[in-house]
Amino acid sequence: MNDLVIGFDLDMTLIDSRPGIKAVYDALVEETGTFIDTELVVSRLGPPVEWELAHWFPEDQVQALGDRYRELYPDIAIDRVQAWPGAAAALAAVRAAGGRTVLITAKVADNARLHVEALGLDLDDVRGSAWREGKADALREVAATAYVGDHEHDMVAASLAGIPGIGVSTGPSSPDELRAAGAAVVIDSLESFPDALADLLARER
Repeated sequence: MNDLVIGFDLDMTLIDSRPGIKAVYDALVEETGTFIDTELVVSRLGPPVEWELAHWFPEDQVQALGDRYRELYPDIAIDRVQAWPGAAAALAAVRAAGGRTVLITAKVADNARLHVEALGLDLDDVRGSAWREGKADALREVAATAYVGDHEHDMVAASLAGIPGIGVSTGPSSPDELRAAGAAVVIDSLESFPDALADLLARER
């Protein structure tokens, strides 16, 4: 096997970001007076924020509101978010196998790094503002061995990059949806990741 590099998604893969993201959208509701079903929003996390804002605002307002969302995010979201059980152990398992960990997320890199620092996540690199094909590009750039994500489009990104996708059913995509999108393996939480990694390494020997 080439050098081991495991990519990880952030929202709903390493962290349960729903409380923080909901609070930021609630703040946008207060500022704009526009109704947003924030419970619905956090039930379908994954795509870039502009995708979600386009459901609630005219097209010509979306970019500015996306910028405002990212401006509000550090003060509102970071302290409300926790890592999923097994996140630290998953990253440690890659390290124990002599590998590197790379965060590849649709979230802007600066806000992603704030979560990494606040939660003490042991990651070697952070790549932000990447979605689907953009994630595939980033995976190729870092010569990733596999990609771990909760969204079906994460599994598509892994397939586009020519590597196995490890689906985690802690986000909006069901195990069947993850498999249909090309996941090589699906686990119910990151607590099962060390065993999935061991199986991956055994197959590659």
